[in-house]
Amino acid sequence: MKTEKEKMLSGELYDPRDKQLCDERLKARLLLKELNDTREDQVEKRKAILKTLIPDCGVNLWLQPPFYCDYGYNIKIGDNVFLNFNCVILDVMEVKIGSRTLLGPNVQVYSATHPMDHNQRASGLELAKPIVIGEDVWIGGSAVIAPGVTIGDRSVIGAGSVVVKDIPSDVFAAGNPCKIIRHLSPAN
Repeated sequence: MKTEKEKMLSGELYDPRDKQLCDERLKARLLLKELNDTREDQVEKRKAILKTLIPDCGVNLWLQPPFYCDYGYNIKIGDNVFLNFNCVILDVMEVKIGSRTLLGPNVQVYSATHPMDHNQRASGLELAKPIVIGEDVWIGGSAVIAPGVTIGDRSVIGAGSVVVKDIPSDVFAAGNPCKIIRHLSPAN
């Protein structure tokens, strides 16, 4: 029989009230509080906290607090990534962010979701879908990335967009719902 965490990580319905999951979220919340309370001149302290919170992180992560996530350990970040103020990553399932990617302020990345059936939803069970954000992507401020979305390499997502479907590589996409506006050439 699978644990609730195993169900969560495999995309099945799971109970978020499970003790192990509650304990892991509490650990993340305490680290987030510590991170978000650091001063700008406490660079080494921030790095140490982030290494504990997001162990699968490349070099030169530049993250401007405040930052919020569910667990941290489900976030996989490449090298030279920038997350601006007030980003939220609900990492119930794996969220991959490729190298040299930029997330503007207030970007929201949600792998967590709820059942469409009201009876299942009323039971308190949840589920999640993985998110992949490619390399060299720029996501404008206040964009929302929905569960299960993949954004291809080198694409740009306009500020305020709501991305509910996959976006291919090398495009500028924007809107609610987010749609391809134009293709980008390698020189752009």
